[in-house]
Amino acid sequence: MGYIEDHIMPGEQIVYKAKLHWAMFIGPVVFTGLFILTMMIALISDVDVCGSFVWLFFGFMALINALITYYTTEFAVTDKRVIAKRGLVRRHSLELLLTKVESVGVDQPILGRLLNYGTITVVGTGGTKEKFKNIVDPMELRSQVHTQISVIE
Repeated sequence: MGYIEDHIMPGEQIVYKAKLHWAMFIGPVVFTGLFILTMMIALISDVDVCGSFVWLFFGFMALINALITYYTTEFAVTDKRVIAKRGLVRRHSLELLLTKVESVGVDQPILGRLLNYGTITVVGTGGTKEKFKNIVDPMELRSQVHTQISVIE
């Protein structure tokens, strides 16, 4: 069981669970590609290959960061709240009643439009403003929040 299932109230139903997009692994793939490219160039031109391992190190660190983020981030809409959690050692969570949600913003770069991912910004009354990056199908998530708000009203 995840954070969301452990923290729903009695009688509360999960309506929609969002996932993170695989595009967050593009950075580690690029670093690994740079490592392979610089290794090939170094081996062909008989140059020292030690500099190539810098790319491998950055790629490995980026991969570890992406994996931790991917497996420790949860985002859901219930019939009463918007619930989000991210982080492993340092946890950050948001539990906002649907009646307190002022707006849900969606930001999609060009690649996000093509691959269907983006950043969700949830704005609540009292100045609460939270951003969640790399969410799959952010327009559907926003639609689900608005649908649940209309059901409550």
